[in-house]
Amino acid sequence: MNNMERQTIIRVRNLVGGYGSRVILDRVSFDVYEGEIFIILGGSGCGKSTLMKHLIGLIPPMSGQVVLGGIDISDGDEDAVKKALRRIGVLYQSTALFGSMTVAENISLPVREYTDLPRDWVECLVKMKLNLVNLDGYDRYLPSELSGGMKKRAGLARAMALNPKILFFDEPSAGLDPVTAAEIDHLILHLNRSLGTTMVIVTHELNSIFAVGQRVIMLDGQTKGIIAEGAPKYLRDHSRNDFVRRFFNREPESGAAFRAG
Repeated sequence: MNNMERQTIIRVRNLVGGYGSRVILDRVSFDVYEGEIFIILGGSGCGKSTLMKHLIGLIPPMSGQVVLGGIDISDGDEDAVKKALRRIGVLYQSTALFGSMTVAENISLPVREYTDLPRDWVECLVKMKLNLVNLDGYDRYLPSELSGGMKKRAGLARAMALNPKILFFDEPSAGLDPVTAAEIDHLILHLNRSLGTTMVIVTHELNSIFAVGQRVIMLDGQTKGIIAEGAPKYLRDHSRNDFVRRFFNREPESGAAFRAG
């Protein structure tokens, strides 16, 4: 199925974003299609995290439009943002698990916040989510008792608690060893294929980008916009932009290499 036949689940038009009077993103436009794994990437300070904060309603844009799952959250309307948040899940870079709560209590938190399900139903749902991320039997553990990769999976289980249409990931491989990072990549692919969940990932990890990314946009700090869009392997091999090619091929800028001695 090509992009013309796919339903748009996130629509961004002429987004101007930043903090206070400081513009980080200038007239950014793109679509995310239902069921795809979409990656936001770029060099340090290019606005990846800022864009994600606009997409999940943490900060309203200076101007432009963000439509999330059919809900326009551009004007920062609190009711609209709350409605949209019930349709998405977010795995933060630090996982944002509450250290004083067990894994089960962390996962059940959004369920208890947004639904009136009976306690036994909530417990059943928690076990289902733990099973999805291969954490069966860890419901009574505290986050401090988990490894880095297990914390990521517990955070992902909480992000999926309300069966979201869209999952957002902020640097899901950050702080993980290569083997554990690959396990997270495989889990992302499995969940996408089995559940059909749309996934938006902010990362700069090339291994993960090539392993899971179906389509990417690359942000640029100087132009404050998108300088490349497409399949990562195509951009690596065919992009006419020198910076894009160097990024995907992990090549330093000409003259930037250092010689020993």
